[in-house]
Amino acid sequence: MLKKDKNKAEKCASLSFMEEMERTAKLLVRRDLELGKVNDELDEKIKILEEDEKKLKEMNEILEIRLRARTRQLRENIDNLDKQVKQRTKKLEDSKKALLNILEDIKKEKIKAETEKEKTLAIIKNFSDGLLIFNNKNKLTIINFEAEKYLSLKKVDIVGKFAKDLFNMPELSRLFSIIGKNIDKVFRKELKIKNDLVLEVSVALITGNKGKIGKFVILHNITREKTVQNLKTEFVSIAAHQLRTPLSAIKWTLTSLLDGDLGEIAKEQKEYLQKANLSNERMINLVDDLLNLSRIEEGRYIQKNDSFKFEKIVYEVVDSLNSKASKKNIKLNFEKPKNLPEVLADKEKIRIVVQNLVDNAINYSFEGKEIIISIEENKVQEEIIFQIKNSGIGISKSQQKRIFTKFFRAENAVKAETVGSGLGLFINKNIIESHGGKIWFESEENKETVFCFAIPIKI
Repeated sequence: MLKKDKNKAEKCASLSFMEEMERTAKLLVRRDLELGKVNDELDEKIKILEEDEKKLKEMNEILEIRLRARTRQLRENIDNLDKQVKQRTKKLEDSKKALLNILEDIKKEKIKAETEKEKTLAIIKNFSDGLLIFNNKNKLTIINFEAEKYLSLKKVDIVGKFAKDLFNMPELSRLFSIIGKNIDKVFRKELKIKNDLVLEVSVALITGNKGKIGKFVILHNITREKTVQNLKTEFVSIAAHQLRTPLSAIKWTLTSLLDGDLGEIAKEQKEYLQKANLSNERMINLVDDLLNLSRIEEGRYIQKNDSFKFEKIVYEVVDSLNSKASKKNIKLNFEKPKNLPEVLADKEKIRIVVQNLVDNAINYSFEGKEIIISIEENKVQEEIIFQIKNSGIGISKSQQKRIFTKFFRAENAVKAETVGSGLGLFINKNIIESHGGKIWFESEENKETVFCFAIPIKI
């Protein structure tokens, strides 16, 4: 029984061992499977890691290439910057040298300018005429001793003041009545300070590289010249008046002889008397011109303004000179206008101007030519314009500037042996300008000459 139980116990123990072994084997298989799975997973991860490592290597190589390229670019940039810095430094050094040279030149020019300024001031100080210098803001900056003396002022009282302030000073009121508050450009206008002092006032612009920088007011003492001129004018006036009476008497006597009032005269005698009468007429015309000249210079050429038809004056002058023109086979063609307004002016003075211009045109025209006279109204300017055109000896360009001056006769006019005093155009100019008008001409030697004048319809 015991043996049977023992066998049974051994058999049971053997079965338990086998079962345990089987379980252990199963566990080992399962464990092996799990380890295989883990191993596969690890292989997969290793593979991924190897791929990542490969990618990292590739990226590292790319980064290294980029880094080398960037490093090379940076080195090139640094080299360029270094070169630019060197170039810039050189330029700055060159500029510095140039600036130093310029500064040196400026110093020299400044010294030179100071020297020139001192010279200029010395010239101004010792200038024989009076000088007042205004800047471009019309502020008085300089006045010399002569100007102080003429105006009875001290520079300490007026230098640094503006023209608008000086305008109200009694000592300067007459001067500024000529030059104005804005110191307008003036050329040779007379200023009588007192009986024994007459000044000629001129205003000139001072210009620089940037335009106008100031103005000169020049006061030239013409007292002596005016005294001499007055004496000359007075002499001419007295002489002309003294000549007028005997010339009128001679004219009356010659007219009586030619008309036969004093008895019959022979043909040869009559010819000589006619020549004498013509010469006497010329002398009378010259005396009239001299008297008109003296009246102009004395300021006594008084206008007596009347309202009249301008074309009527022209027609009368043309009619009176037709016979003279016919002797040279010259035709006077007056283009008579229509509906012109009346002119308010000195009728006799205007007649003198027209007479002189038509007479000159006849004297200086070639024989057989035509003289064209016309007048028209300029409604915009409210003036009447007279024009006379002739073909003749003309006026050379070199002498045209002097044509309106006293006693001037062009060389070709003298050679043409035409009579004249050289006063007609001077008198014409004064008459027209005294009416507020203007007179001008265009001429080409040995071709055509056109004289024109314009006067306001109402002064």
